[in-house]
Amino acid sequence: MPEKILIADDEAGIVSAVSYALKREGYTVETACNGREALTLAAQFKPDILILDIMMPELSGLEVCKAMEGNSSAGIILLTAKDDIVDKVLGLAFGADDYLTKPFDMRELMARVKALIRRLGKEATAVQYQYDAICVIPSRREARVDGRILSLTPKEFDLLALLVAHPGRVYEREMLLDMLWEMTYEGGTRTVDIHVQRLRKKLGTAYEHLIQTVYGVGYKIGG
Repeated sequence: MPEKILIADDEAGIVSAVSYALKREGYTVETACNGREALTLAAQFKPDILILDIMMPELSGLEVCKAMEGNSSAGIILLTAKDDIVDKVLGLAFGADDYLTKPFDMRELMARVKALIRRLGKEATAVQYQYDAICVIPSRREARVDGRILSLTPKEFDLLALLVAHPGRVYEREMLLDMLWEMTYEGGTRTVDIHVQRLRKKLGTAYEHLIQTVYGVGYKIGG
């Protein structure tokens, strides 16, 4: 299937030109004229790549990036009319993968789109661990349950990744505390219990049972 690309820019001329160039390359394209419309379309269209103008009405490109962070695996290229390093740094901090300053050469944009697609393709084949409906990709710090991306804190991710990578293995609370917190945590082993409770809640009622309590010992997944 051809990759899907969403373009969001309030300049109709740019949208038309970029859309035409992408379609000529064989991509499936959708367009939006403001940030709010881009977010709505992204949820429906599920693009592989988003090309976002930073300065858009309703929501800026930066706000769209921030809203999508943790909820999509799509690659993001930002377009900015300002040669402003602050915008670029913020964009990358909010989850963008690349940026171009307007005016830009269409050939450069096409090259960057292709490079990002190749990179995302390589990441998609990276090592991943799966148990039942849970899938963890350590290199991307990404965890999903039944295809849904989980919004996890760093410690929640580390805990879930460890359990999923070793199904059937029982981890004592003290061992988890030592491995993941690497210090004597003030809350003691209770902090492990709290993190497990949060993970179960985020997995949802259909999958919370996958993290099993081994009474008086600790936790495991499967086995």
